[in-house]
Amino acid sequence: MTSKHINRSFKYTLIILFVFIGFINNLKAEDNYIALDKANNEYAKGNYQNAIGLYQDIIKTGYEASELYYNLGNAYFKNNNLPSAILYFEKAKRLNPTDEDIDFNIKVANNKIIDKIDIVPELFYNRWWKAMYSLRSTNGWAILSIVSITIMLLLIGLYLFSNKMKIRKLCFSFSFLFFVITILTINFAFIQQKQIINSNEAIIFLPTVSVKSSPDANSTDIFVIHEGTKIQITDNIGEWSEIRIANKSKGWIKKDSYEKI
Repeated sequence: MTSKHINRSFKYTLIILFVFIGFINNLKAEDNYIALDKANNEYAKGNYQNAIGLYQDIIKTGYEASELYYNLGNAYFKNNNLPSAILYFEKAKRLNPTDEDIDFNIKVANNKIIDKIDIVPELFYNRWWKAMYSLRSTNGWAILSIVSITIMLLLIGLYLFSNKMKIRKLCFSFSFLFFVITILTINFAFIQQKQIINSNEAIIFLPTVSVKSSPDANSTDIFVIHEGTKIQITDNIGEWSEIRIANKSKGWIKKDSYEKI
């Protein structure tokens, strides 16, 4: 067999492989949609525990969506499991940071937990920066960056081929503007994706947790937090994690005290 025939066979094999993978992925997606409808029906009937089991089965397949996490959070809330409800509402918010229903449910759930921690205000420029990249999800920023770079390339092409100085000046100015927009949107997409992958936030799952002054069971108790409280993980040593709460108080707790968002 000649090298030409080998290359052709290799190309056909790749095409068949890609088609097969696409077919399998479509089947999985279809199965997840069917399972999601079934879970939603169980929720509508008030069978919250059954709905939770079905939602969790979908998550185990690797499927992620803000609607899935939001529905699961609602099911846990109806089942009086506040830590799990808050955990999945927060997961939903990471994928869809602008959804007002998710924000509302997080507030409702947080009003029912024991700890009412005063939030230390962030510096104004940190608030502005966070507000900017939270305007869209990862996918939203990615789509905007593709649109922006497409417009930028069209403007560059018009600049190169136009004979009119006025049009060239306008194209140059607007292409630079869209270059800046592209850089920002790509940056925002990476920030959102990094937050999803490298989560350093968690929800307390034990009824009561004593926060220690050092990673040692015999160290001094600094303060106490309760289930449902959101924490930030700042360091890890063995089975211990250094955590910070909304009022900036810090200390150490066991890793089995929380679930990462």
